[in-house]
Amino acid sequence: MKDTYTAIVKRSGPWWIGWIEEVPGVNCQEASKDALLETLAVTLREALEFNRRDRQGPGSCGSPGQAGEVTT
Repeated sequence: MKDTYTAIVKRSGPWWIGWIEEVPGVNCQEASKDALLETLAVTLREALEFNRRDRQGPGSCGSPGQAGEVTT
């Protein structure tokens, strides 16, 4: 699993906006840059956990990353 992600951070009027370049949907808005970076980190962790659980959801076979054979 990747340990480093790229946060794009910009000032937009009174707000700081940002997103994680490698993970679509992880974007946040805060009143300060420090708060934005913290919120982005929390949102990224939640998105990664959600994606991990989604891959292991109903119909999945074994743990992520395991290979197997299917015969039809």
